[in-house]
Amino acid sequence: MRAEILLAALVLAGASATARAEPHPCSSDALARAPRLLALHADDNQSPAAEGGILLPLNGAVGEEVRLLPAIKALKGDGRFDVLEVDGFIYKATYRMRFIYAQIPGSCVLMGQEIIEISDPY
Repeated sequence: MRAEILLAALVLAGASATARAEPHPCSSDALARAPRLLALHADDNQSPAAEGGILLPLNGAVGEEVRLLPAIKALKGDGRFDVLEVDGFIYKATYRMRFIYAQIPGSCVLMGQEIIEISDPY
C-alpha cells in the first residue's frame, strides 16, 4: 500500500516538473518586448544594443528568465490573461516588467504591460 502511494506521488511530481519545464508560448515575445519597454521608461541616454539594433539605456540589460505568474481575470467578460514577468536592469536599478497576454491558443495577443522599479524610495 505504501509503495503504491509513493509511486503515485513520484509520478505526479514528475508530471508537474515536466509541465513546469515547458516554456510559455509567448515567452520569446515577452523577451523581445522587454528591451523596448525598458528603453521607453529610461532617460534619453541610449546606445544601440548588440542584438537587433534595439535601443537600450546606457548600462541597461534584460534578464533571460521569463516567469509565469498566476493568470488574472479580464476586466470585461469571463476571459483570463496570462502574466509573464521579466527583470530589467539599468546601472544599479532593477525593474520588474510584466506582460499581460490574452489566453488565445496559437497567438500572443499583448493586452497590457507594466514596469516598476524594485526599490524603497523612502
